[in-house]
Amino acid sequence: MKYPCSSFATQNNILFIRTLMILLLSCRISKLDLCFSSVSSSLKAIPLEGHLSFEANEFAAKDYGNLHHSFPLAVLYPKSVSDIANTIKYIWQMGPSSKLTVAARGHGHSINGQSQAEQGIVINMKSLRQKMQVNTGESPYIDVSAGELWINILHESLKYGLAPRSWTDYLHLTVGGTLSNAGISGQAFRYGPQISNVHQLEVITGKGEVLNCSEEQNADLFHSVLGGLGQFGIITYARISLEPAPKMVKWIRVIYSDFSIFSQDQEYLITAEHTFDYIEGFVMINKTGLVNKWRSSSFSPHDPVQASQFVSDGRTLYCLELTKNFNPENADTVNKEIESLLSQLNYIPSMIFISEVPYVEFLDRVRASEVKLRTKGLWDIPHPWLNLLIPKSKIKDFAQGVFGKILTDTNSGPVLIYPVNKSKWDNRTSFVAPDDDIFYLAAFLFHAVPSSSGTGGLEQILNKNKRILDFCKEAHLGVKQYLPHYTTQEEWRAHFGQRWEVFARRKSAYDPLAILAPGQRIFQKAISIL
Repeated sequence: MKYPCSSFATQNNILFIRTLMILLLSCRISKLDLCFSSVSSSLKAIPLEGHLSFEANEFAAKDYGNLHHSFPLAVLYPKSVSDIANTIKYIWQMGPSSKLTVAARGHGHSINGQSQAEQGIVINMKSLRQKMQVNTGESPYIDVSAGELWINILHESLKYGLAPRSWTDYLHLTVGGTLSNAGISGQAFRYGPQISNVHQLEVITGKGEVLNCSEEQNADLFHSVLGGLGQFGIITYARISLEPAPKMVKWIRVIYSDFSIFSQDQEYLITAEHTFDYIEGFVMINKTGLVNKWRSSSFSPHDPVQASQFVSDGRTLYCLELTKNFNPENADTVNKEIESLLSQLNYIPSMIFISEVPYVEFLDRVRASEVKLRTKGLWDIPHPWLNLLIPKSKIKDFAQGVFGKILTDTNSGPVLIYPVNKSKWDNRTSFVAPDDDIFYLAAFLFHAVPSSSGTGGLEQILNKNKRILDFCKEAHLGVKQYLPHYTTQEEWRAHFGQRWEVFARRKSAYDPLAILAPGQRIFQKAISIL
């Protein structure tokens, strides 16, 4: 039987359903608003010396990667350690029914939203910075807040003729941020990463407990938070090892056209008893004019005539970057040491460039590039970085499969590659490395220009990163990610391998409600961890 008004009735039904859905959605939004309003009001009751800001804050919603944006419910600007502890303890006491999470944010140099907390609380750790204290005894050290920048630590320790032993390439990062990952640079082959040069920490756990920890006191927590990706506690203070600081640096670059020779020389240097103080390498593929740029800079080629005849365009080249620290009164001795070390290497003879700079200028070398990029509006663009740790036994397979094939130019940013000695890394920390005694860091430090429609665009770079990861997996290279980024716990389990159970046990012990560092996407709040 047909009804003449069936079409009209159907339209009315559709209209009714749409109206009902809008009303239900409005009710849900209203309830969410009421919920957030209620939570905000309750958070205001926390006793603080600093303050909570509930305004939409772009500072806490983005990071250097500029790939993920998550607005928090509030930003905490602490004036004391108690401010952080009281806030976390309050959330802990709310129990699993509360969805609030907490992320510590230092300089925000993370690249995949690791320092963000959607509708949670982001702690501005730089607000906590307190006076640094240097001890000049037999084993010198400096006590610093976790929100302190490494560049400031350098300048403070130099007042006493001292400096930390291990660095990152960029010094405008916070102590807590680098210690939560590893902190790697060209000194790591000798001294290990920054997490191998810490005597003591103060940590706030996911229960709001404030604990001092070291090799002797709360040792499991100490090793947990070092390289722990912020999962077990928020570092608020650290005691960093120091050593006598040099005044000057001999800064050397030599060029190779064969990766096997390049890697052999690197491995020789990091295992030699007497060697350079800093050893890194980087890859140049179709990098037009780079060698010419060095000639016109402070780097002086040993043989200007031969160097001027060298053509780098259209080639895949490898640069070994080295330094030797010295004081002016020891310059002659150091020059002889450098000459002896270089004589044992197999670089292209005419391709050696040497510069002499103050120690501070070398360590803070990336800052000059940052200033230039900021003036051009190119500092805050997306940075889809990819950092990999590759076993020595597979490094040639990696180079053959990636350089010149998947990666056909390095015009979107530098590509670093250099080896470190695993013996300098403490396997009790949360950091995960390949199995070999020597492994390489390969850092693809790309930037994506928004207007680019070619190989420098964001989607193109992300696709390139995926191709590199897929190649590593298919070739069974045993690669681990540094500054890892995964979206599922299954991937995290694979990343940690046999160490996953230890990692999960530590999470259950120190942050059982999974309140901390939600941006890492390892654990979800109020969901079983084991």
